[in-house]
Amino acid sequence: MNDRPAGAGGIGRAGVGARPVRTDITASTAVRYALVPVPRLSLAAVALRSGLHPDLIRRFVALGLVDAERDSAGRLVFDPTAPAVLARIQRLRTGLCLNYASIGLVLDLLDRISLLEAALRGRGTRSETPPWT
Repeated sequence: MNDRPAGAGGIGRAGVGARPVRTDITASTAVRYALVPVPRLSLAAVALRSGLHPDLIRRFVALGLVDAERDSAGRLVFDPTAPAVLARIQRLRTGLCLNYASIGLVLDLLDRISLLEAALRGRGTRSETPPWT
């Protein structure tokens, strides 16, 4: 038997730089390997798509509001969803006049709410008790 993860060698290999991808953040620590390279955006591309200055995006990365990785040359690379995350941050900043520390808290809470709503939709049933309102 081969003890290597799927896609980690042999025919049909995704390439030397294949990255592991987490399948489910909350349920398990299972890792699967992408068969094709995951597209990444450079800092300049994210700045152009979001309309924000690259220094502000770097600050968001330093504050932990936006996820980024470093490529082999040390430059920041982002997921394709980064411009949408940046737009969400800007809406919270301008619409609710929140500082960046509170924006991080609000983003975490919104993500938790989304996960809980998805879990409820996945179960397909509602609570048998009537709503409290």
